[in-house]
Formats: sequence, structure tokens, C-alpha cells
Amino acid sequence: MANIKSSAKRDEKSKELRAKNRAEKTELKTMIKKFDAAVAGGNKEEAADAYKVAVKTVDRAAGKGLLHKNNAAHKKSSLTTKLNEM
Repeated sequence: MANIKSSAKRDEKSKELRAKNRAEKTELKTMIKKFDAAVAGGNKEEAADAYKVAVKTVDRAAGKGLLHKNNAAHKKSSLTTKLNEM
């Protein structure tokens, strides 16, 4: 444990931010999995709705710095390709 007060505060803050980042990354992965499940199900309308939510989630994650912008673009491109191949 940290002996200096500011160091202890920083440690606590980093734990909070880590938990927040993990939760947001988990949400991102969940939305992508829901889209993949809709595509696998073959329902075009459901897949289109899930696509919109997944893309919005990817954009939000990139804006917050959870994903690099190129990684976000790659994910969105992959989602779009899957939707268009239906």
C-alpha cells in the first residue's frame, strides 16, 4: 500500500477507471456479439437494428479512447461487410 496520500488517491482513482473501462469494453463486446447472433439467425431487420447499436457503441468507445480510431474503423467495416453479405 502507498505511504504517500497523493499516491494512495491515485491508486484508488486508477482502480475506479480500470473498472469503468472494463465495463465499457464488456458492453462493446456484448453489442458486437448480439449483432453476430442476429446475422447468424438470418433476420435482416433484427441484424440491421443490432448493426446500428453496435456501430454507435464502437464510435463511443473510440471517442473515449478505449479503441484506436483505426481499430474502430476496422470493426465497423467488418460489421458492415457481414450485414451486406446477408
